[in-house]
Amino acid sequence: MTHFAPSLSTSALTGSEAREPRRFIRRHGPLDPFIAELDVALQVLGGGVTASRPNPAGLNVEALDADLDTAAKRHAAGLMRVNHVGEVCAQALYRGQAAAIPSQESAEFFLEAAAEEVDHLGWCAQRLRELDSRPSLLNPLWYAGSFALGMLASRAGSAQSLGFMAETERQVEAHLEGHLTELPVSDVRSRAIVEAMMKDEAKHRVSAEHRGARVLPKPLRSAMRLMAKVMTKTAYRI
Repeated sequence: MTHFAPSLSTSALTGSEAREPRRFIRRHGPLDPFIAELDVALQVLGGGVTASRPNPAGLNVEALDADLDTAAKRHAAGLMRVNHVGEVCAQALYRGQAAAIPSQESAEFFLEAAAEEVDHLGWCAQRLRELDSRPSLLNPLWYAGSFALGMLASRAGSAQSLGFMAETERQVEAHLEGHLTELPVSDVRSRAIVEAMMKDEAKHRVSAEHRGARVLPKPLRSAMRLMAKVMTKTAYRI
């Protein structure tokens, strides 16, 4: 909460007091972290994020999409919408983990990963616009659920939380590899984005493993795959 110093007439002051500019004091309250996270969520969901790296697909050249008919564009848009949802979830998941994990070092690691995923979010959003499509209408639901899941994972400790990240990235890698086979052959722009995303996801997985990620139990890994399947099926259409 911001507390402003009371307004006083300059004529009522003398000497150095009269020359001092008005100041305000910033006092951090218990709701500040919540407000900060809400602001990030609104930026992610409102499309207010910008990639810091150039789009791997290069400049938007409409001629490159000339060979995509209506059905191909619709299919490519559905796949890229799924990828966009995945990046919305990644933002929420890693920020949720950072918010709840006791280790400051681990929290910084998750926030750094989330920052890198912002590029993916921007690239996918741009590609959806090029394909005359839109993000998923259920993004607020995906974000809220993923943030809660991230916080829950961190409650289990750093090793388990890192394991959750590593397994998530492993499944995302497989998912993106599948998209490379499903995307229309002539959709070179979407392919370039997906390939760049795969490299970053692999880097995050390896980083988590090097930090001591614990392998998750098989039932939990299966549950994660099931949840991802429901999400992708829904996001493709809605």
